[in-house]
Amino acid sequence: MKIAILSRNPKLYSTRRLVEVGQSRGHEMQVINPLRCYMNITSHRPAIFYKQEPLENFDAVIPRIGASITFYGLAVLRQFEMMGVYALNESVAIGRSRDKLRSLQLLSRKGIGMPVTAFAHSPDDTTNLIQQVGGAPLVVKLLEGAQGVGVVLAETRKAAESVIEAFRGLNANILVQEFIKEADGKDIRCFIIGDRVVASMMRQAKPGEFRSNLHRGGSAELVKITPEERSTAVRAAKIVGLNVAGVDILRSKHGPVVMEVNSSPGLEGIETSTKSDVASRIIQFMEKNAALGKNKTRGKG
Repeated sequence: MKIAILSRNPKLYSTRRLVEVGQSRGHEMQVINPLRCYMNITSHRPAIFYKQEPLENFDAVIPRIGASITFYGLAVLRQFEMMGVYALNESVAIGRSRDKLRSLQLLSRKGIGMPVTAFAHSPDDTTNLIQQVGGAPLVVKLLEGAQGVGVVLAETRKAAESVIEAFRGLNANILVQEFIKEADGKDIRCFIIGDRVVASMMRQAKPGEFRSNLHRGGSAELVKITPEERSTAVRAAKIVGLNVAGVDILRSKHGPVVMEVNSSPGLEGIETSTKSDVASRIIQFMEKNAALGKNKTRGKG
């Protein structure tokens, strides 16, 4: 197959691994910076150009689109879909995952366990907003944040009010969530491919920190998950519509609760901590499922 990887940096671990594995299995791999693409969106013959050359005859595309370029990256991916190229994760599903509020609403509608979450805009609602999630301590999140950026733990009501008002002063959209104290700075990243959890790791926040993201200095190790955790992770990815996803789960006293469904989960942490060849499983999934024109949405939405 001829496979495109939408990535701004070919030196990133995840991108390099996918290229290496794809080439070792006989595929033609090309890393494409989506910001360097431009498109002819005519209805008769949609086309994409990269460095003045048309991108043609691709069988599949692997989107590794960073959060900071979601809008343009998804426009490029939709163009591939309009051309009938199979997308590992489709544009509509990635768009859902990047909109934290929408993804949480979708999960809630299907009965997936989540921390109590509130969303509001008017400063007059701050007191009731805090009460809705059970009071302090609580977590305040920027809707547009990623990798733990824009996530604040407010340990007292006064601190919560200050943080919420500060974010609103910046005209930022925020979520306020119940703080799962019993998680003790740990979460579980379940790596989903298709309808299976292929690897899972426990991430531990560094001392004095509650965010367990590896980009924030957290550590990770192999963990055995329960059947309920496995089922919850697979269902969450399916509800959002992702073939490949990283589902982040906390162990609460009420059972597993989903924090986030990530459409571009990194490979380095999961492969290093679990010793699993996740990149090969991704390419194998594409070999089995990729077919011209097989996208469900064909660039719609």
